[in-house]
Amino acid sequence: MEHLKAFDDEINAFLDNMFGPRDSRVRGWFMLDSYLPTFVLTVLYLLSIWLGNRFMKSRPALSLRGLLTFYNLGITLLSAYMLAELILSSWEGGYNLQCQDLTSAGEADIRVARVLWWYYFSKLIEFLDTIFFVLRKKTSQITFLHVYHHASMFNIWWCVLNWIPCGQSFFGPTLNSFIHILMYSYYGLSVFPSMHKYLWWKRYLTQAQLVQFVLTITHTLSAVVRPCGFPFGCLIFQSSYMLTLVILFLNFYVQTYRKKPMKKDTDAPPAGKEVKNGFSKVYFTATNGAINKKAQ
Repeated sequence: MEHLKAFDDEINAFLDNMFGPRDSRVRGWFMLDSYLPTFVLTVLYLLSIWLGNRFMKSRPALSLRGLLTFYNLGITLLSAYMLAELILSSWEGGYNLQCQDLTSAGEADIRVARVLWWYYFSKLIEFLDTIFFVLRKKTSQITFLHVYHHASMFNIWWCVLNWIPCGQSFFGPTLNSFIHILMYSYYGLSVFPSMHKYLWWKRYLTQAQLVQFVLTITHTLSAVVRPCGFPFGCLIFQSSYMLTLVILFLNFYVQTYRKKPMKKDTDAPPAGKEVKNGFSKVYFTATNGAINKKAQ
């Protein structure tokens, strides 16, 4: 335990030296004071993919229909809560859409930070997207985009909560929460065969994701054009990260919809087929419950 504590102290000292003082308003919040839990959970997530695929190799795929229905409903409701709360709290604080600093909104900033903690924690919950793929032997869905997005979002949002837990940080999660309401509703409905004929809009979920990324980059860079005290380095990092998602999602979209003949949208997948999730996160090719198409 002493060695683990020393390792933890070294990691946190390194991060503090790199990014500077943390935001005191979130000190003591669950899983935020130390990076070690987030790091360890991410490593376990990656290991579970490798070990899980080996374990399931000689075993039959699981259906998980009931569990997927409950899971998709839960993520949809959580996303709806985060969307409503982010809109209300940013409105209460009089947030400036072009650039919002970290301190001027007072109690509204704390309210935004509380919602963004749930957003961070939701990225841990969404690791289950991949676990369900493993248990259902949907290995073709466990792509680089899927794993990259899930693993990176959880870690990035740990940093966001510690150093920039409000202000300009509110915009991306607001859009992403809205997108996740649509996505996880789709995945939940797709579990029921009687609903397949109504699920003609799956292609547009990917388009909505791409629009989300472009809007987030535009919003982030607007604070570069008209600074308001929000850390410049954070703005550049977020824009760069979102650009990687645009590139990866565009590649997925081209591979899925442009290079292959489109099936009729009424060709809904069998219950419990393919899935996706989000950054965020955030995205059509990486989830948990249904879509009869090979992502990426």
